[in-house]
Amino acid sequence: MNSNNKTTITAEVEIDATIETVWARWTKPEHIMQWNNPTDEWRTPKVENDLQAGGRFLFVMELKGGSFHFDFKGTYDEIKIHELITYTLDDGRKSTITFTTDNGVRITETFEPENTQPLDMQKDFCQAVLDGFKRYAESEI
Repeated sequence: MNSNNKTTITAEVEIDATIETVWARWTKPEHIMQWNNPTDEWRTPKVENDLQAGGRFLFVMELKGGSFHFDFKGTYDEIKIHELITYTLDDGRKSTITFTTDNGVRITETFEPENTQPLDMQKDFCQAVLDGFKRYAESEI
């Protein structure tokens, strides 16, 4: 994803699980609250997710202890079940998430970064969240 020559960041992860398990754990609020954290110091206490084109989402992310939090929110542009999610954040940045199934499931997330944090920090944050998702998606719950 690189429309209009905008900078993008890509992170990916391979998961040893079925696409049905991966999709459910990626999209259902009760699951998102469990994995959407880059480290154990973070938590996601509130998730709203209307997974359809034109639907809205809100993930409230905060440091445990409440010293810092932010709302990750936007609107879904396109949903292809088990294949693709695209969305636009409220600040106008766009993201594309693809799910490919060759050997397990590969999730590739490409997004337009914000302009207040270093690019490598944003990539590391995203990769850490994806790595946490991998652990959660491969776990027995």
